[in-house]
Amino acid sequence: MANRITELFNIKYPIVQAGMVWNSGWRLASASSNSGVLGLIGAGSMHPEVLREHIQKCKKATNNPFGVNVPMLYPSIQEIMDIIVEEGVKVVFTSAGNPKTWTSWLQEKGITVVHVVSSVKFALKAQEAGVDAVVAEGFEAGGHNGRDETTTLTLIPMVKEYIQIPLIAAGGIATGQAMLAAMVLGAEGVQVGSRFVASEESSAHVNFKKLVVDAKEGDTCLTLKELAPVRLMKNKFYNELEELYKTTPTQEKLKVLLGKGRAKKGMFEGDLEEGELEIGQVSGLIHDIKPVAKIVADLLFEFDQAKNKIMEL
Repeated sequence: MANRITELFNIKYPIVQAGMVWNSGWRLASASSNSGVLGLIGAGSMHPEVLREHIQKCKKATNNPFGVNVPMLYPSIQEIMDIIVEEGVKVVFTSAGNPKTWTSWLQEKGITVVHVVSSVKFALKAQEAGVDAVVAEGFEAGGHNGRDETTTLTLIPMVKEYIQIPLIAAGGIATGQAMLAAMVLGAEGVQVGSRFVASEESSAHVNFKKLVVDAKEGDTCLTLKELAPVRLMKNKFYNELEELYKTTPTQEKLKVLLGKGRAKKGMFEGDLEEGELEIGQVSGLIHDIKPVAKIVADLLFEFDQAKNKIMEL
């Protein structure tokens, strides 16, 4: 399965394990890298020294390439970037900010830079900024998302039409069949998030993992567009948010209800009522919690099966 993505990251398979807040610690990243895909540590939920600890533990747990996902709205962004350089991380995925800010700085230090986008407009900006590849993420995805609600099925070919750099598809990809579909549409690799949430190595609380496994169609919704669009599992907190929306709230009132630490409370501490539970629509297709190695093996098996079936048509 060698292509521009496997060559860019020096990995066996063109699959990226998403760097998700409160889910993607060193255990998940190293297990992913050991399975032949690119593992990512999610820096968005880590204080700088916690990130350093996760990077160091990941280096001890795998000899294969891994990277760090960095939301650029992070308050300690310079310290985070300095730690990444000091610890010798070779791949950084950036999101939630202007790719021009850090791309050249990182590349000058020998780091491969990938930027996450939700539209053709931002894909072009990322390409102009000189990134090595982009992740185009459809609004099916969990967590923070694009305001335009462009689906992966539409977004990938639209982005592919306008960029020349390698393209990674994300949003709604949890099976080998979806991986094949994304690559048929023009992606050279896929980023998988929600499926890895329900893994044994994910740092998410077991309560959250079980909720993901039990999820059905329609159990998630994109909300909080006034602040930063995010796809959440429906629960008590989400219902309170919906009631507040009936009053046409100001941004300040939304911020008050959101408060601080909601995502940690839900995904990491397992409070399924008061927590913010970020997961993709594809959770309705996830039915078990299993090791990362098994998840990767299943993706590859399903990919080959789907490819062979199409060739028989």
